[in-house]
Amino acid sequence: MAGLDPRKSGGRFRKRLLRAEPSFRILSKLWSVSWLYVLLICVLAGVGYVSLYSAGGGSARPFAGPQAMRFGFGLVLMITVAMMPPRFLVRIAVPLYIVAIGLLVAVLRMGHVGKGAERWIMLGGMQVQPSEYAKVALVLMLAAWFHRISYARMGNPLWLIPPTLMVLLPVGLVLKEPNLGTGVIIGGVGAAMFFAAGMRLWQIALLILPTPVLLKIAYAHLHDYQKARITTFMHPESDPLGAGYNIIQSKIALGSGGMWGQGYMRGTQGQLNFLPEKQTDFIFTMIAEEWGYVGGIAVIGLLLLLILGGMIMAIRSRNRFGRLLALGISVNFFLYCLVNLSMVMGAIPVGGVPLPLISYGGSAMLDVMLGFGLLMSVWVHRNSRFGEEREEQE
Repeated sequence: MAGLDPRKSGGRFRKRLLRAEPSFRILSKLWSVSWLYVLLICVLAGVGYVSLYSAGGGSARPFAGPQAMRFGFGLVLMITVAMMPPRFLVRIAVPLYIVAIGLLVAVLRMGHVGKGAERWIMLGGMQVQPSEYAKVALVLMLAAWFHRISYARMGNPLWLIPPTLMVLLPVGLVLKEPNLGTGVIIGGVGAAMFFAAGMRLWQIALLILPTPVLLKIAYAHLHDYQKARITTFMHPESDPLGAGYNIIQSKIALGSGGMWGQGYMRGTQGQLNFLPEKQTDFIFTMIAEEWGYVGGIAVIGLLLLLILGGMIMAIRSRNRFGRLLALGISVNFFLYCLVNLSMVMGAIPVGGVPLPLISYGGSAMLDVMLGFGLLMSVWVHRNSRFGEEREEQE
């Protein structure tokens, strides 16, 4: 007994205790969760509930109630995913990506058509939009890929071919549905992760050079209604009762809110059903009409705090996988918000992208909460240094 080192024996005791009582590890991880960030998510979801209650004409049905239930399920999903260690997430990246691609293919073969697009599929009696899950699966897959290669290998274009195909495959399938807004977001998320992983400037320049030609080809393959949206974006008054109706009504609602708004459930455009898709794509317009400029800026401020928090989590992570994963999730959330807000303000053509945590929709809600779960996992395991030894040897 005299020859035993008390520090070593104490360390062995703690290891045995952790093995014998795995609940201690779970409690420790739960303590490490950023509950302030979770509170911020809940506040934003609360804004969504209040807005959807108004969109339903002062009733929890048909929007606010189901959305609250989805958020509750999503909250449990987020905390569950937050407990998953990075090593496990790396291992499941490939299977999840394959499943996401398979669902996108299934949509094209037997998907449900709605509003001119084939974006949904029935799974277990539920209507699911696979393109939403494809974004998170792609972020996870790219983070796992770039985690396995060193910064030096990023200079070799051959190592960039597989991840490029990983991005182009879901983008192509989503555009085929067609879903232009989500396709642009997936491409933007992929580009951001390439840059963060260490892509060289000359490589970025080579990708940018053919962009005008690609845009021309892409425009030629757009559907008629998508071309009409672009034309209407430039001159919405040219078809005020057709393709230009949505954006004209959105601008009227935004302007009628003024500084302080018309009051909760008193917005004329929203309550009189002039505002189209007020529970999904144009939910922010209804918020601005009822709560005014001040309310709109407050919502944007909450969204920016979530984005900033995600970026801080990426910076604080001590492993490459965690940094890239947190960055990808944050950029995905940022593009989600940017596209929706720009769309309802008339800055870009209408693309059918909801406002995360606020707009009505099951697939979008669960996709966002799954992403926040991955983000929280990065934060909980931010001190993990797995993979660093291999990178140093290279």
